[in-house]
Amino acid sequence: MKRTIKMMLLFSLLISAGAMAQNDERTTPASRPQRTQYMTHEQMTERMVSELQLNAKQAKKVTKLNSKYKTLIEGQPMERQQAQRPPMRQKQRSNGAGDRPGGAGRGADGMGGNSFGGAMPRGGMGGPDGGMPDGERGRMPQRESGQQAAYDYDKEQTKYDQKIKKILTEEQYKGYLTLKPLFASQRRIRDFLMGGEQGLKQGQTGPGRMGRPGGRGSRSTNISYLGATELTSGKSEGPMSYQSEKSDENALLVSTKDSVTLTQPTIIKTGSSNGGDNCSFYGVNAALLVKGGGTTTIKGGRISSNATGANGLFSYGGNGGRNGGQGDGTTVIVDDMEITTTGDGSGGIMTTGGGIMKARNLTVSTSGRSSAPIRTDRGGGIVTVEGGRYTSNGLGSPVIYSTADVTVSDATLTSNLSEGVCIEGKNSITLKNCQMTVSNTQRNGHAQFLDAIMIYQSFSGDADSGNSHFTMNGGSLTNRQGHLFHVTNTNAIIALNNVRLKNEDPAEVLLSVCADGWRGAGNKATLNATNQQLNGTILVGNDSELTLILADGSAFNGCISGNITNAEGNTISSEVGTVNITLGDGCTWTLTADTSITSLHGDSSCVNTNGHRLIVGGKELKI
Repeated sequence: MKRTIKMMLLFSLLISAGAMAQNDERTTPASRPQRTQYMTHEQMTERMVSELQLNAKQAKKVTKLNSKYKTLIEGQPMERQQAQRPPMRQKQRSNGAGDRPGGAGRGADGMGGNSFGGAMPRGGMGGPDGGMPDGERGRMPQRESGQQAAYDYDKEQTKYDQKIKKILTEEQYKGYLTLKPLFASQRRIRDFLMGGEQGLKQGQTGPGRMGRPGGRGSRSTNISYLGATELTSGKSEGPMSYQSEKSDENALLVSTKDSVTLTQPTIIKTGSSNGGDNCSFYGVNAALLVKGGGTTTIKGGRISSNATGANGLFSYGGNGGRNGGQGDGTTVIVDDMEITTTGDGSGGIMTTGGGIMKARNLTVSTSGRSSAPIRTDRGGGIVTVEGGRYTSNGLGSPVIYSTADVTVSDATLTSNLSEGVCIEGKNSITLKNCQMTVSNTQRNGHAQFLDAIMIYQSFSGDADSGNSHFTMNGGSLTNRQGHLFHVTNTNAIIALNNVRLKNEDPAEVLLSVCADGWRGAGNKATLNATNQQLNGTILVGNDSELTLILADGSAFNGCISGNITNAEGNTISSEVGTVNITLGDGCTWTLTADTSITSLHGDSSCVNTNGHRLIVGGKELKI
């Protein structure tokens, strides 16, 4: 047995060494993690023994467990055949739930290392719709007649997780979560969330992640760029027209370290792409792609994109899709431009790979699935938007989908079908004096709720795990349907300062913190309210945590509840989780129903029970 384990360890080390060698060879700006490959249950066992440093007893149990759950790891025969097919050149990833769910992440890139997100090297759990909004949430596609017998991946995955947790230490289990995205059960979620064509044909609502195109397209490390017109050195151009009708071709490609200025350009893009991640991560098939490290300034003009996988204006920073990695300095400065996209996987302004986008007074409208007007993806970057109007009309297409640091000031933001905002993982959105109106009427991907502001982690690999930040100062937020804020599978920090909140949904749910269609992390939220009026019910699931801090004269008229039912009518929770509330000077809380919380800090005389009971730490508070 010891000899077998040693052989397994050696084999895993050889695999890791080969992978490291591949990484060292990735020197082109377009380099990126490889697509998750099909893995046998034996190979998974070898990786677990090696990377989790299992002892002989653990290795024996894991070997037996993985053999029993072979289908969970490898997939059913038909799926294994699909996974083994060599990728076609630059295939378009099917829609993710939104500028998201690879939704659930983009899975092989997906959660984690090429897989759902995670912190472990090359992996990571860390799960539109893959995630989510740029993906939406929903059920997995149902099999069509003639397909092989259905295998309940979700049910079997839950069983497997429970059993493996009993075998591993707490630290080892965290490591397992970084490998979990390589399971067939997770790859299929990611493909669906990303808006796989099969799911679309079956009429499913789930895109991959929000705002992200999805699908099983190729994710080549060698990206081929083609431009109908290419600028490879510094140049200033007056009013000109640029057009492309070919697949995987930019109408205008700017690839230089030098400065370029475009004045009143007209850029028209047709010709759909099936390039998947190549379109979403690297800008293949975008109407205007800027890369190479230089600064491109655009003054006025318009971009029209009528194709799949054809983002409008794309800034790619060249970091190969490494989240948190430094970009090469590529900067786009654009003023007074009109951008319209109609196809799926076609965001308005798109920033990835550490790129920089500075937009002022734009008018941006998108109509496709996974097509956020302000969109980011793998590798992140810095996005600054001032003024303008941004409108989303497609499924899984929030107005803003963030896997980066996004700041928007003095803008009008409208979503007519999807969430208003989606933040994935360790990223942020800051709104200053913006007017946002959200009509989220259709769930996407794995999502089990309708909401205006969605904060989550898909563990698709598109975003690192860590605190998710949403900050809104001034302005207004109007919600037509569903929960105003929703947090799941991440630690969200929400800061509101003098924002006019209007929730037109009859249930008046201000915030929900609970389990949704993603797994791998806890559901935690901190809501900091400064000079803020809060109204409505806050829902906290029995496995979730909330910290509510009222400061500078803030007032909360509402209650806390753990009775949560999702949009399909299924019970998510029947008891409230951990809730800690702090009342600062001059702050008040007026109850609208009986409420039970864990702790209350501050002057309890500032609580108006309004005829209801307030239970704190198991004891009724008498005021």
